[in-house]
Amino acid sequence: MDVFMLWHIYEQRDGTGIHNEEKLIGVFSSKANAREAIERLKDKEGFRDLPQCCFEIHKTEMDRISWEDGFTTIRWREAEP
Repeated sequence: MDVFMLWHIYEQRDGTGIHNEEKLIGVFSSKANAREAIERLKDKEGFRDLPQCCFEIHKTEMDRISWEDGFTTIRWREAEP
């Protein structure tokens, strides 16, 4: 069974540099339902000031391992005073 994950992803600048802010908004049974969620959210605080291209829909399969190659840990340095 396929599901559609709705993400909100954008670049964030802070004292350590530039990195991606990624929020999983929800998991939907259809692409149409994920698009409806974008329509409901795009004018709300936290979303309306960012370009609409920050919403991403990713199709994935239920009950399937999508990543089997281990993982990487990213550690951010605190900004120097």
